Amino acid sequence: MLVALCAAATSQAQTPPSEVINNQIQLGDVFATQTLNVVEVEDGVNAETSASGNALVGSVVDADLSLTSNQTMAGPAIAQTPVNVTADMGAASQINTTAMGNTADVQATRGTLTGVITQIATFAPEVTARGMLEADEASAGDVGLATTALANSASVGLTNGSAGVRVNQTSAAPVLADGGAIIGYVSGTADVSGLAVGNTASLVGTDTSAARAATWQSNTSTLVQASQFTAYGNAQTPTTSATAAGNIAAAVNDGPLLDLTASQYNQAYVRAQAEGSSYQFGAGTASAYGVGNSVLAGDNGEAVVLDNVQLNTGGGVEAIASFGGAEGYDAYSHASAVGNDATAYSCSSCAGSMSIDSRQTNSADVGATATTNVGSGRLITGTSSAVGNNASFYVTRPGS
Repeated sequence: MLVALCAAATSQAQTPPSEVINNQIQLGDVFATQTLNVVEVEDGVNAETSASGNALVGSVVDADLSLTSNQTMAGPAIAQTPVNVTADMGAASQINTTAMGNTADVQATRGTLTGVITQIATFAPEVTARGMLEADEASAGDVGLATTALANSASVGLTNGSAGVRVNQTSAAPVLADGGAIIGYVSGTADVSGLAVGNTASLVGTDTSAARAATWQSNTSTLVQASQFTAYGNAQTPTTSATAAGNIAAAVNDGPLLDLTASQYNQAYVRAQAEGSSYQFGAGTASAYGVGNSVLAGDNGEAVVLDNVQLNTGGGVEAIASFGGAEGYDAYSHASAVGNDATAYSCSSCAGSMSIDSRQTNSADVGATATTNVGSGRLITGTSSAVGNNASFYVTRPGS
């Protein structure tokens, strides 16, 4: 279900707020499958496949909005995109596969947004995205393949606006973003990525906005996994990446105030796995990032206030990255795993300040493994980092 809102007024003071009460319950299966069988094309191959249980879109311009939204997903959301190419993929190709349980996207321009967004993904459904490109004897110019799976997703956008919002997210659904690519020859860039998140909430404010936001996120599922595998005969710039997170709360603003209260609990096993290989390569990269709970609060303005509580327990966090090749130039493997991660920043050139109260507890295993196997090359780089609790708070000049 899609709800679109639009309002305009010559004077905000004379216009009462628009009020929306949204209730959505999805009980059945939601699935989308697209198959492309291609022999040869000139320009490229493009595919977009998405499956979503409940979706809300709302916006106001020169007006105010009061929103109450309740979304419950109790059935699976599955999106699949198998692509088979025999000879030539053409100059530039992009293949996107997205599966989502509950989504809410709300925007306010020169207005004020207030409300509560509640999203629940029960234990019964799976949220799975699979994108696979098989072109083992084919050639290609530039190739992009993105596979995304999100149980709950809420986003708020402000343009010269203000907000006072609360986001409540609960997920017990397994989340999987799985896929990869097999290509004979890539003359340009091959970018294959996977993203899997249990709960994600974001706020972006621009053009002198101000916001107070509170997020409460609980992920009790068994698994959140992003896994991407690639193999090339000869590739100029192949990149394979995977990002998996139990909970993400991210707020960035350009204005006088950003006030974020975040509470996160994760007990899912979080796994990010990126494995790539190319017999011959120019610059090959494999990167994996896994995190139980992640919070970001940043304001390129005067003040950041962050009250943060994070608890990661249960299944653990694991990141695995590997790249291999027979001969080439530069090879990189990066694996990073974090139990709890918190970052906040403010703008020093704006007389910025921070007020931080952050508490992190991790009782789960955290592991990172990076492997690079190259026959001959110019530069070989590998990094592997595992951290239980990580916090970074700083005041800095934008762009520095």
